[in-house]
Amino acid sequence: MERGSRESFTRMGTLGIEEECFVVDEDGRPTSGTDELVYEHDPPEILEGRLDHELFKFVIETQTPLIEEPGDARDSLLAIRRALLEHAENYGYRISAAGLHPLAKWRELEHAEKPRYRSQLDRIQYPQHRNTTAGVHVHVGVDDADKAVWIANELRWYVPIMLALSANSPYWNGFDTGLQSARAKIFEALPNTGMPTYFEDFEAFDRFERRMLETESINDRGELWYDVRPHTAHGTVELRTPDGQADPEIVLAFVEYAHALVEALAEAYEDGTSGHRHRRELLDENKWRAIRYGQDASFIDRELEGTVDLGELVDRECERLGIDGIKRVYERESGADRQRRLLEEDGADALCESLFLRDEV
Repeated sequence: MERGSRESFTRMGTLGIEEECFVVDEDGRPTSGTDELVYEHDPPEILEGRLDHELFKFVIETQTPLIEEPGDARDSLLAIRRALLEHAENYGYRISAAGLHPLAKWRELEHAEKPRYRSQLDRIQYPQHRNTTAGVHVHVGVDDADKAVWIANELRWYVPIMLALSANSPYWNGFDTGLQSARAKIFEALPNTGMPTYFEDFEAFDRFERRMLETESINDRGELWYDVRPHTAHGTVELRTPDGQADPEIVLAFVEYAHALVEALAEAYEDGTSGHRHRRELLDENKWRAIRYGQDASFIDRELEGTVDLGELVDRECERLGIDGIKRVYERESGADRQRRLLEEDGADALCESLFLRDEV
């Protein structure tokens, strides 16, 4: 059984960015391309060991190298995207990004043949068979295992903020769901997803992870697909909530926010601040509001005493943390609204074109 350990948590503030994207044809329609791009041809050097596929043969994943300094995140992300686009173009493909591809119909798409995914399909059945989702995962290094678990506990309240700002998946299986992030709801149909519960310390989390493996509830540690988790191999806290994004500026805003949050929470932990033991049900309510309303959401506040609009939260967070990326994201048209507008005004071709992955800001 693949296990991580307490000893993995050694460095504070490093970054890693994982992006799940769609392999598409020249017209931006989903197509099976991961066998060719991942297995049949060597990728550019920067992508060696950092290119994989997901459940469907049209979903591909990249990972940045370890980013030592936050200021290097932009160059690292753009270099990875540039290499992926070049690699895809060399073999007749293009790359798109969103939480869900609006024209993807899961019954018409091929599943990957990797044994890990075949095992999941056999075990999970229908919820995994239809899982055409794609997201952004941000890793932030933490230098102590108990600190990492404490930070992950606290980050649960912030997850809906990031999801609401990232909401970019109104369409699933060819129809309008009425949601801003249908991806988040589709993904929650899998086991071990959504908002995690509170863990007392690293020993409690490690005991849970070990028990899930020993009881064959999961096949490997990576199947704990919660919105935020301590990553016991990388020594990070991993935020997994945003929808996929074509625009790198939006991804970088989430990276900036995630890094600032983790650093601020690390200081609070070191100062002996008491953490919150929020009930999962109340956090689930906030996440639902993000899924349903996106940028128009209001949330139960952190002290659970009232509600606060997303715009007010964004202003508050930017001032508190000294950041500005999520403010710019909030002030622009949301991904979900843009998709709906483009489809209504200009049609499916324009919608698909808008999702092509960008490697410039």
